[in-house]
Amino acid sequence: MPALRPWSPIPIAEAGEPLDDLPATLWRLEPHPYQALGAPYGPGASPFRLRRGVIARLVTAQALLQQQRPEWRLAIFDAWRPIAVQAFMVRQAFREACRERGLDPDAFGLPQQAVAAEVDRFWAPPSRDPATPPPHSTGAAVDLTLAEADGQPLAMGGAIDAIGAISEPSHYAAAALGSEAADWHARRCLLAAVMAAAGFAQHPNEWWHFSHGDQLWAWRGQEPEARYGAVAGEG
Repeated sequence: MPALRPWSPIPIAEAGEPLDDLPATLWRLEPHPYQALGAPYGPGASPFRLRRGVIARLVTAQALLQQQRPEWRLAIFDAWRPIAVQAFMVRQAFREACRERGLDPDAFGLPQQAVAAEVDRFWAPPSRDPATPPPHSTGAAVDLTLAEADGQPLAMGGAIDAIGAISEPSHYAAAALGSEAADWHARRCLLAAVMAAAGFAQHPNEWWHFSHGDQLWAWRGQEPEARYGAVAGEG
């Protein structure tokens, strides 16, 4: 069974904000990786949507970034994710992690159980319980990175969605000054700083994942309740 998240008990007082498409000023990394895998978004549904207030904060974060690095921009990897897509991607991540370790993903031995536990640290269970929605299903969470002015992503020391310690925000904190790893750490810190200044909370295990208004955000900020629950958003 997936581990219970520490933010799962936080109540949700739904704010009722709609999902909006990301504006053209926010760079999208396309083709979208999960759509390319065949994830079931449904007709007319776009992964590049967020709650209206979350989009406004992303625009603020980009302005803050460009005050420090005018030649850089935010690059959006993934945003709203319906629960059916979450279920698809959890299975995909598990099978890919098994293949990387030379394991049969259709077996149920102790090695596969260990892989499932590691995947669970990074992929939220596709819960359909309104009290425990996956963060991305709320339209409050976004996966993103830094990019150059032409949209080319910058090296951050690990791929988005990588399973393992390399994805933890402070993985390169002890890197020697002047090293490439120190540059990766500095970029991760800059991304985290501008997102925090715009009101986002960072996932403790993922340098790329930030949210505002969901249960994770409430837990990290010691808020009494979350503002956003799961939203269908099709069409």
